[in-house]
Amino acid sequence: MRLILAVWAAKLSSLIGKIIGKKSTATPGVLALKICPELIKRLKKNVSGKIIVTCGTNGKTTTNNLIYEALKKSGHRVLCNDLGANMLGGVATTFAMGCNIFGKLKADYACLEVDEASTVKVFDHLTPDYMVVTNLFRDQLDRYGEIETTVKLIETAIEKAPGIKLVLNGDDPITAQLGKNRDAVYFGISEKVLPQTEEGREGQRCVYCGEELKYNYYHYSQLGDYYCENCDNKRNKIDYEATDVDIAKGLDFEVNGDKISLNYRGFYNIYNVLAVYSVMNLTGNVPKDFNDLLKDYKPQIGRMEEFDLGKKVILNLAKNPAGFNQAISTVVSDTRPKDIIVAVNAEESDGMDVSWLWDVDFEKLDDETLNTMQLSGKRMLDLALRFKYSDVKIDKISGNIRDEILSCLDSDSEVVYVLVNYTMLFKTQQILLDIKKEKEGGRK
Repeated sequence: MRLILAVWAAKLSSLIGKIIGKKSTATPGVLALKICPELIKRLKKNVSGKIIVTCGTNGKTTTNNLIYEALKKSGHRVLCNDLGANMLGGVATTFAMGCNIFGKLKADYACLEVDEASTVKVFDHLTPDYMVVTNLFRDQLDRYGEIETTVKLIETAIEKAPGIKLVLNGDDPITAQLGKNRDAVYFGISEKVLPQTEEGREGQRCVYCGEELKYNYYHYSQLGDYYCENCDNKRNKIDYEATDVDIAKGLDFEVNGDKISLNYRGFYNIYNVLAVYSVMNLTGNVPKDFNDLLKDYKPQIGRMEEFDLGKKVILNLAKNPAGFNQAISTVVSDTRPKDIIVAVNAEESDGMDVSWLWDVDFEKLDDETLNTMQLSGKRMLDLALRFKYSDVKIDKISGNIRDEILSCLDSDSEVVYVLVNYTMLFKTQQILLDIKKEKEGGRK
């Protein structure tokens, strides 16, 4: 009876949230767990197949949702927190909302995105069969602390899950250490693709002996073919490797002989696809045409999301140095004249510490294709100071990002890029949708 009441409470809470205009992805689960603390433990027994957890600093939402779509295309019933509510409350919401009104749940698989710091709590309620770790970078320093703290949290969670199989980014020395003396497979990009320019790296030193790591080649941040000259630490044998990579038009590469072609932006998406390919192979669910899955998938909000407002406006979420640097690489690879808006908040969900802005390579935005640069968000003055030292000319600083977008639409550029962190994302997307609606109404 407590389980049924918890499910009813979650469903009612979700309905009320939608009526008043809130997403209600975590609150229903928090409420359900108060009524029935065993909710997840009881409902997980109704997942007849495997439970797959995805975590990591960047890319976990895209990776988790691609796995979800692939399993559905294979004909399975899949439980998934595809809206990105990745803490314990969000996981509980996913299970509760997957039930009927009698508290009955039927699923072949569960695909769950889990926040790195929440893995310890979530693993108290369920034991995953597979755990994907996309990468580990510095993120929300006031919440996570330094990267070593995040690693310890994940290792503590792994110890709670005997029999778990790890699917790890083998190009990331920080992530790869999780597989030592454990059941693990690795994915990676097995050739030099990008220019070997210097940029900030998270894991500059060997995680075992502390000496500076060397690279045969690297991709970005600390990812690449690494080795330590002082001990035997080096890039592991890669089980699912990308080769013959071509990023001239979209992303084209091979994975263990299978040709992959996708019209995605961002080199980092190769890693997301590799993680999905690895899981689908391990579970025996590779679609007949993997490319069809990739072609049909629609990225979540703010993952290089395009809006046609008479001019292309591209919205991208970037919430830490590694994410921002990859976004910047994607922006500068676009040779069209462009306006750029960078907007940063520092709410609790973002992390209050914005010192990470000094690890972002904003200097790279200053090239001949830059038309105007504008700053917004509650920490726009922190951004302005950072840009002052980057020698990138700022054309406008404003707390009104709508006005900035409208000014860019009237400029003589060909495309507008809007780079935002987490709490700026949904507000900015809504503004873009409103502008689109206004323009469509005007054309009528």
